[in-house]
Amino acid sequence: MRFLALLATSLPLLAATGPAAAAVPGAPHVPAGVTAGYVVFDRQAGGVASHRNAHRRFRSASVVKILIAIDFLETRRSVSRSDLALLGVMLRVSDDDAATSFWTRGGRGRIIERTARRLRLTDTSPPPADLPGFWGYTSISALDIARTYRYLLDDADPKVSGLILGHLRKAGQCGSDGFDQYFGIPRGVAGPWAVKQGWSGYGSTPPVRCDRTPTPASAPVTAAPAKTPNAAAGAPARHAAAPAATPGQVAAATAAGPVPDLGRPVLHTTGLVGPKERWIMVLLTAHPAGTTWQRSTAQVTKLAREVYLSGTS
Repeated sequence: MRFLALLATSLPLLAATGPAAAAVPGAPHVPAGVTAGYVVFDRQAGGVASHRNAHRRFRSASVVKILIAIDFLETRRSVSRSDLALLGVMLRVSDDDAATSFWTRGGRGRIIERTARRLRLTDTSPPPADLPGFWGYTSISALDIARTYRYLLDDADPKVSGLILGHLRKAGQCGSDGFDQYFGIPRGVAGPWAVKQGWSGYGSTPPVRCDRTPTPASAPVTAAPAKTPNAAAGAPARHAAAPAATPGQVAAATAAGPVPDLGRPVLHTTGLVGPKERWIMVLLTAHPAGTTWQRSTAQVTKLAREVYLSGTS
């Protein structure tokens, strides 16, 4: 798969010199106590433009719903109207009941095993065997989610990618559980964008219920923009591929046990940003226990803005 080759090939960093160097922002500031992993992939240049802890594993929360949707659509010859509607609410307003329905019918953890194998996701694994119903306990990394978006953009059947990305382009502000899912990319990065958000550990009731009417799942999806061509071998050298995981990094990623950061709230913002969806941006974060929703979303939105600038300036 050509997208794996692009992500795995290391390209030297281009040293900034002269007046232009002053315009390049510094490294994004990760707040004290917050653990972050991120990747910005430039589809036009064909390389990773910015990264940190790219292989570090996080508890997936609702980001796993992208993998659930891919597996469901690719393992069936036809999909009923009711399931198409269910996919819509799962992807647009992050409905948990819809995800649980697909998760159960697809064999639970076997969904993750199939998609990880098919997409060659090296850091992704299903929930522990003793917690098979907890799809949000799937382990993911920023690099694997970037690979997932690349798969949808460049390799998946157009009917599959068109349906999934079409819904993400129409993501509603209010999740079906009442949480406002316009944090991170939606508030920190200028549109257009297509997003899949994730959160876990903030309770079942939002501090302030989002009352904006969600985008109806039955609304027509947006057609995909023209694909941004991948760069040839001479891509700009400032784009560096995320490094392969070292044994020490693998050990650190799994040190917290089979469920990463269990006991800490997690907040993730992922998607496609920029004109013609030039950049894939994935930001995964874990916060200190007890951190409020308001504080976490404010921190992630600020960090998302800085991550975006670090990869696109």
